[in-house]
Amino acid sequence: MNENSGIQERLFQSVKSRLAPNISFVHDLSELLGISYDSAYRRIRGQKDLTLEELKLICTHYCISMDEILNFQSDNVSFNTMSIGKGGFTFESWLNTLLVEMNNIYDCRNREIIYAAKDIPIFYYFEFPEIAAFKFFFWHKILIPNADYKIDHLILEAPEDLFETGRKLLRCYMRIPVMEIWSEHTISSVLRQIEYCLESGFFGQREDAVRLCNVLDLWLDHVQSQAEHGFQYMLGRPPEGIENSYKLFQNEVLVNDNTILVNANGHKTAYLTYNIINQLITNHPAFCLQIEDSLKNLMQKSTMISGTSAKERYRFFNSLHEKVKLLRQKTERTD
Repeated sequence: MNENSGIQERLFQSVKSRLAPNISFVHDLSELLGISYDSAYRRIRGQKDLTLEELKLICTHYCISMDEILNFQSDNVSFNTMSIGKGGFTFESWLNTLLVEMNNIYDCRNREIIYAAKDIPIFYYFEFPEIAAFKFFFWHKILIPNADYKIDHLILEAPEDLFETGRKLLRCYMRIPVMEIWSEHTISSVLRQIEYCLESGFFGQREDAVRLCNVLDLWLDHVQSQAEHGFQYMLGRPPEGIENSYKLFQNEVLVNDNTILVNANGHKTAYLTYNIINQLITNHPAFCLQIEDSLKNLMQKSTMISGTSAKERYRFFNSLHEKVKLLRQKTERTD
């Protein structure tokens, strides 16, 4: 086998690992390159070399790092970006893109997610419509101002189509083996955002801020229950799932960033969050390995509070409930 054939074989193996089982690789490739099925087969079998333009098109379309395919060692790391705002995604299209990626991960035979959560993982926003509505308002009004967003006061009702997309995302996330790393600061961000909106007069009714605190308490109880069972399940449903598919770690110092590492059929992808919600995404092998090593080191320096660690789990969630209680008390004061 010549060197070019080896490169093409690695490329097509990488593409196949990313495709959902119901997608025909030959059909997908012929559509992408604008060639016949026979021409696509000859490229897949290594009988015809890809042109540089075809190689570029395939890597761009399937989000594959050229360094990964060429086995090229470089300090340069290429990222794709998923950003909301001017020149980027709308929040709705951002959610739909994330849902497609999450479904692709779920369709892989071997998959795992490691999530270092500086803030509440975004999937959980859709556990309650109140939290989804609050986040939707905060992002459009404060974080990424949108001139087309005309709502001046917060209403705790999420747009139905957006909330349903988020629920699909949550359901998919809950079916994938997950390891999450939290600290006592994981809930601090949303509490600060609620307090900011309260002090800025964005709540139509002061009682809505109290309502959000109550919802956060319910959500924390549910996560604690998931950690106790060792698997995730939808709120309001009977607790059913695969044992040890959900592992929750408490880091006593600080989780510095929202960082996600996905292992899917032997391929690693790193998601780095910037500007609160936007993401940088890379498949660069060396970089992803560094991220994986860093996250595993963080887990080693953390305490696993899922499964049988009842005492540590109770203490941790009690401390988070206490933070919510302090904000609720501040919110309820009328002076």
